[in-house]
Amino acid sequence: MVIPKSFGTHDGLFHADEVTACALLLYYGLIDKDQWTRTRNKKLLDQCEFVCDVGGEYNPKNKKFDHHQLSYSGELSSAGMVWSYLKEQGMVSSLVYDFLNHSLIKGVDAHDNGKVSSEEGIGSFSQIISNFVPIRYDVSAKEQDRAFALALDFVLGHITRAMDRLAYIQGCKEKVRLSMKEGKDFLLFEEAMPWIDSFFELGGENHSAQFVVMPSGNQWKVRGIPPDSMDRMKVRKPLPLEWAGLLEEDFKKSSGLTGAVFCHKGRFISVWETKEDAFKALGYALAWEP
Repeated sequence: MVIPKSFGTHDGLFHADEVTACALLLYYGLIDKDQWTRTRNKKLLDQCEFVCDVGGEYNPKNKKFDHHQLSYSGELSSAGMVWSYLKEQGMVSSLVYDFLNHSLIKGVDAHDNGKVSSEEGIGSFSQIISNFVPIRYDVSAKEQDRAFALALDFVLGHITRAMDRLAYIQGCKEKVRLSMKEGKDFLLFEEAMPWIDSFFELGGENHSAQFVVMPSGNQWKVRGIPPDSMDRMKVRKPLPLEWAGLLEEDFKKSSGLTGAVFCHKGRFISVWETKEDAFKALGYALAWEP
């Protein structure tokens, strides 16, 4: 007898793909948080409504999501399989699917299938999840399950925050569109808000804006706009060279503006005391030539 809203996966060491698969099903309310089991016992797995990363079967209709068998030659792990299933079930829009697929799922799939090489000094999401695995090899099954539960809470929290962030970005999109419609060489926002993703989704690569002016806490900032959505650490036009790395009094003297607070040495962002100061800085930055 199948237990409704239950989830089964293998026991022993766990990986990011089955933890993420479980977190996705939890996020969309398809399983209960207290209805997961870790085992390779077929009789126990047959009682689970969803089975991931074990069992040797990929059959979305039967809610089976394993990728280890020879009959499967694709590039998905159990995480990508579940994510595709949720889209096919109409629970995930194309926008949300692409967002999480490009920011998380594809990396988990690639790592689990050995398609990602380690890079010194950089920890992937999958490597972070692997750090939840108990350090000692001789721990009990109960301790392994407790560690899995901790990893699951972490991944569920990450997915929840990512989805909330996407919703916030999309909620601000119309304000970005209206500012772009002005056709100026800068974008002005009267409130602190996410803008860069919407800017490029709305054709920002062909827009004339070079800087963004917006509040930053009780202050204002002038920030350079990247040339495209991929090179976000670059800017179309850097801030004046003589401002680079300055702050407070040194910055005030160099800029001639009493409201100067800080300019990053990378010359992509500067902070000012007031909106008026920011606009004075913007005028100078737009006119400045290397």
